[in-house]
Amino acid sequence: MFPRYTESVLKNVTITLPEDAVRWARKKAIDENTSLSGLLARMLEQDMKRSGEYWRAFETWRTQESITGIDAAKRLTREEAHARRR
Repeated sequence: MFPRYTESVLKNVTITLPEDAVRWARKKAIDENTSLSGLLARMLEQDMKRSGEYWRAFETWRTQESITGIDAAKRLTREEAHARRR
């Protein structure tokens, strides 16, 4: 079973690119008023979403039944969570 997240989980990665690709990407990021990291993330995400595998996984996630006994609406408040740690 796959966990359901309400927010994106971002991970840092290190990549190696040819110098001319880096120059092109930096210029494109400036032209689009974004960071190099943001530009590459957007480009990769767009390519990922065009793939059929992404949509199959999305449909699997979307059609999963809720886990019995778990209700995100009944989360502890911040104070309650901290009180439990004591």
